[in-house]
Amino acid sequence: MLEDVLPFLVCPVCDGGFAAGAPRSSTLACLSGHTFDVARSGYVNLASGAALPEGDATSMVLAREAFLGSGAFEPVSAALADAAALAAGQRSAGCVVDLGAGTGHYLARVLDRLGGYVGLALEASKPALKRAAHCHPRAGAVGCDTRGKLPVRTGGAQLCLDVFAPRNGAEIHRILHRDGALLVITPSARHLVELREPLGLLEVDPKKTERLQAQLDPWLEPVDIRAVEFGLALTRVQAQSLVGMGPSARHLGGEAIVGRLAALPEPISTTVSVRVSMHRPR
Repeated sequence: MLEDVLPFLVCPVCDGGFAAGAPRSSTLACLSGHTFDVARSGYVNLASGAALPEGDATSMVLAREAFLGSGAFEPVSAALADAAALAAGQRSAGCVVDLGAGTGHYLARVLDRLGGYVGLALEASKPALKRAAHCHPRAGAVGCDTRGKLPVRTGGAQLCLDVFAPRNGAEIHRILHRDGALLVITPSARHLVELREPLGLLEVDPKKTERLQAQLDPWLEPVDIRAVEFGLALTRVQAQSLVGMGPSARHLGGEAIVGRLAALPEPISTTVSVRVSMHRPR
């Protein structure tokens, strides 16, 4: 619920805090009186009056909801939850901030593992925010541009999650507690390799690991990197959801995806290959 995360939020106008307790009617007010709309679905827009950047379209969000809901990426979710438990150590409570949270699927999995924690889903896509607002009983959702200044209290996050999402190293360092951790999931060069050529998917940057570290280097250092790799045998419908939820969907279009998948025999086999990295503040 949104009220669970209010102690960890700051006003994007004045950097002031919010009063504890449930928001009044359809607005949320900071201690200085700046007000923000609370959507009927339960998320609040803290974009400081600016329009949110274009996030995932409804079709992409529905595809992600369908695919992740099938359990096909459960080994990835489990690896992230294991890393979160390792990073949390003996701390029994805190706030998990999910950057570019999407529907909140991964955040919910982490909160299931960390029973005393609350979760904050930061996301630009309104269709995704509607779902993230209800992803877990101890989670709240906030609309903002995660590439800019984050509406999170300095040192307020015990954990930050970044699953296939853009990141701002300086802001992550600011909001992380001094003994907190950032957990990042990035694709390896083998991720979905069998689908790339026949479907025309975007290539994975071969220097992605180096580019990630360059983005974080002044503020955070890697302390653990683990590989997760497994095979999937998909129906065409599952494969359509998998492709439709990712960045390739933006340039291919739904009809092109369906047409190219029709030429592949079922089941459609592919490899899921990602890295789960843990980073601590310098």
